Amino acid sequence: MSLAGIVMTIAEFSITPIGKGASVGTYVARCLDIVDRSSVPYRLNPMGTVVEGEFDDILKLIARCHKAVAEDCDRVSTIVKIDDRKGTAGQLEAKVKDVERRLGRKLRT
Repeated sequence: MSLAGIVMTIAEFSITPIGKGASVGTYVARCLDIVDRSSVPYRLNPMGTVVEGEFDDILKLIARCHKAVAEDCDRVSTIVKIDDRKGTAGQLEAKVKDVERRLGRKLRT
């Protein structure tokens, strides 16, 4: 199967409720429940969440997470970093494996 016409998006996002104190774990859990229940592959990291899929699906998922946090917050900040690449899929793992191959060793991921 050729991936030539496929454009996959990897996006890292972070959603922060403003004015809700130093600990925002409740809001992170709320978002991750939405992400985990979706069909979108993802990786959680200490500073955000990375998701992979079709552009529109990714933006809709991030919007759902943003709105879920905004339900009981007066102000919400969402930061999104997007990488579109034609003809690729499975980049959540492939990008890490490529760096490990170049280094000749496994990394702590």
